[in-house]
Amino acid sequence: MQNNKKVIVFGGSGFLGGFVAHELKHKGYEVTIADIFQTKYQTDYNFVQCDILNYDEMINNLSKDYDIIYNFAAFSNLDKASTNPVPTINLNIIGNLNILEYARLINCKHYVFASSAYATSNKGSFYGISKLSSEKIVEEYKRIYDLHYTIIRYGSVYSDRCYENNYLYNLIKTAIKTGKIKHEGDSDEIREYIHAADAAILSVEIVEDKKYLNQNIVLTGVERMRRKDLFDMINEILGGILDIEIIEGDYKDHYRITPYSFQPTASKKLVNNPYIDIGQGILECIKDIKKELETN
Repeated sequence: MQNNKKVIVFGGSGFLGGFVAHELKHKGYEVTIADIFQTKYQTDYNFVQCDILNYDEMINNLSKDYDIIYNFAAFSNLDKASTNPVPTINLNIIGNLNILEYARLINCKHYVFASSAYATSNKGSFYGISKLSSEKIVEEYKRIYDLHYTIIRYGSVYSDRCYENNYLYNLIKTAIKTGKIKHEGDSDEIREYIHAADAAILSVEIVEDKKYLNQNIVLTGVERMRRKDLFDMINEILGGILDIEIIEGDYKDHYRITPYSFQPTASKKLVNNPYIDIGQGILECIKDIKKELETN
């Protein structure tokens, strides 16, 4: 399939950005990844090394003829963001601002900003604040410069790839290596997990339909699951060998049941049909983790 539209994915070497870049290429788009590093998953893409905090470098090194821009480049580990406000604000807000300026310069037709469910929450600390601030800046660029956008608020994304912010993968990997799941919280926290491949399909569909222009979209899974049920499912799949330890206490900056504490901008929830079942997704994680551990 051929597509004459050119797309650049900032942060395309990261967890979710990599899946979106793959789906874009699968749909026939001409895809460029802009990131500070390249991983084994992106070796067959046009790659440009890019630091989004260096605006002059961006302007000098990047082409000026992209139709669509995705911005996944971010400080995305919530726990680390809570104790590192300066790099979080710099990368997530100033970096996004630099990409917006670049988008305006090249007359980009559609700017897609990867936000978070924490943008609607009073949880999330500096991470949530940075995402909400960036959303407002994106909306203001539309108002002042008529830069069309879609803001995607992603929920609990997971996959069978090893990334620092892939909670479910890292949970299973630690469980396999130690025989234990250790959780700080009451384990009644609820999440709607969505596989990154499903999230990527929907993220590309968004740029193919004008009804998503200048909209805020929520992308989460369709299966509401308590953490304790997730742990039990993993344990059962692994043959009941795990020791599950629940350490009740403050759940820190994470939301417990819902991220919605206030609603800065109304958003529509988009779900994939069909989608990857959570049990099948966990199996894929386990197979990938065991393969990784066997080769190391």
